[in-house]
Amino acid sequence: MKRKVPVIITFLVGSVLILSVFFPPIETWGEDFSIFFDIIAVFAFFLGGGNLLRIHSRKVYKQDKDWGFSAVTVLGFLIMLAAGLLKIWNPDGISGDVAATGSLFQMMYNWIFNPLGATMYALLAFFVASASYRAFRAKNVDATILLVASFIILLGRTPLGMYATGWIPESWNILQIPNLAIWIMTSPNLAGQRAIMIGIALGVVSMSLRLILGVERTYLGVDNE
Repeated sequence: MKRKVPVIITFLVGSVLILSVFFPPIETWGEDFSIFFDIIAVFAFFLGGGNLLRIHSRKVYKQDKDWGFSAVTVLGFLIMLAAGLLKIWNPDGISGDVAATGSLFQMMYNWIFNPLGATMYALLAFFVASASYRAFRAKNVDATILLVASFIILLGRTPLGMYATGWIPESWNILQIPNLAIWIMTSPNLAGQRAIMIGIALGVVSMSLRLILGVERTYLGVDNE
């Protein structure tokens, strides 16, 4: 029974959300359910924060491997939480905007969170370069096409591309590397992106129907019923 109730709730909510899109008289039902979802999501944030503290605090207490990272995580979480809830150093007091200029929350976001985000993106550049090196090796026809297209796009984003093909007359300007790079991005690349998005949409529809009809129950844990 404890597994049937969530399945019934999922079926009712999913059916109402679908019907509210196609039947204007119950359009407001979908909006009401979205509000309920936001309310439930608030409790999910509490559970997520509590779970984070529980796991990393236990790791710090037992001094497991890399427990120092867990200590930094817990400390950063608590300081950021206090800065946001108590509006520390907020010029407008407790009723002011949480991200007001001069507040501890705003300073931590600008001086710690943003630099850390930039560092992560900078590190990702090395992983992208490594993956590109492995993917762009001309081992077969598909890899060769990918290599040529990527080389044209990269060259078309630099002044060298214009200098190298600037001599081509305007009647054949499509052969100029910058214009050719634009064509690749707006035609073959866009067509591929749309095909991927269509595939993703079909996958979402298929999974949604499985959830609504109770075929997919992995979100409930191990189902022995």
